[in-house]
Amino acid sequence: MRKDKVVAIDFGIDQETFIHRTERQFNFSIYYAPNETAAAILQVQEYLEGQRTRFDLPTDLSVLTDFQRQVLNATQQIPRGRIATYMDIALKIGKPKAVRAVGQALGRNPIPIVIPCHRVIASDGSLGGYSAQEVAAWKPRGNY
Repeated sequence: MRKDKVVAIDFGIDQETFIHRTERQFNFSIYYAPNETAAAILQVQEYLEGQRTRFDLPTDLSVLTDFQRQVLNATQQIPRGRIATYMDIALKIGKPKAVRAVGQALGRNPIPIVIPCHRVIASDGSLGGYSAQEVAAWKPRGNY
């Protein structure tokens, strides 16, 4: 958390590793706020269990470039159960030639699931570079 906002989410690592990795990646201090963190964790769990379709979490993307924020903001508008292509996102932000850069920005998404980069696919229907195995594991349960 930073100023009561979520700056990053990661899965499968312990708290100390997460804090160290996030501080190093973003070059600022973060703090563990049990109440705020618990609310964020609960929302992600509810989402993955199909009990929530939207997140109500304040996020802080200030460490990203303007372009990255545009990509992630456009991605956040994709409804649950829908997909978009990298080209769709590039067109939505008014940068039709930036398809590859859209993919790179999605690869740097610090808040996966909340910002659903897993809903963006290549034009040929493939999953592209985003953690394809993890997304494939969610889909049979409908948790995407």
